[in-house]
Amino acid sequence: MLNTLESLFKLARDRKNKPVEGSYTNKLLSDKSFSKKKVLEEINELIEAVDENNNIMHEAADVFYHLIMYLEANDVKIEQVMEELNKRKKWFTMIIIYSLKY
Repeated sequence: MLNTLESLFKLARDRKNKPVEGSYTNKLLSDKSFSKKKVLEEINELIEAVDENNNIMHEAADVFYHLIMYLEANDVKIEQVMEELNKRKKWFTMIIIYSLKY
């Protein structure tokens, strides 16, 4: 399951290093303004899909894809994001343990 996400990160990095002419992925990677616009658009479409209980998986997949391309276009590495999430996991665990004691 997570292999699919890893493949998307690999695709983003590969296309960034070796652009393919006419590629939608390359357009997202090379045009930060377009990439930002698409992330915002896809998030709004996901929210609407959830509200209407319709087409949720399609829109969620679009959000993941566009967010990955946006991050890579802006040189934000997934490793950095995972590191931040890992820090938060430790912090939340400490809060839970503390709250259980008191």
